[in-house]
Amino acid sequence: MVFNDPQRDFCFRNAAYFTAVRGLRPTTRTREEFKTFEEACAYGRSFGDKRTMIYAVTKDGRDSHIVNA
Repeated sequence: MVFNDPQRDFCFRNAAYFTAVRGLRPTTRTREEFKTFEEACAYGRSFGDKRTMIYAVTKDGRDSHIVNA
């Protein structure tokens, strides 16, 4: 993937893991961790609504929203 945003590019290239986040409100929000971007996207696509936010997270805790799946 190619990003125009340096934060996204850095986080994606240095990701320790990826998260898939669903839910509008904190009380109903769910968060799942995945080792790869592809696994996180597959999880998001399983819902079929493109409302799963995929984030890249570095070992230092920096994160960036990459895509909705």
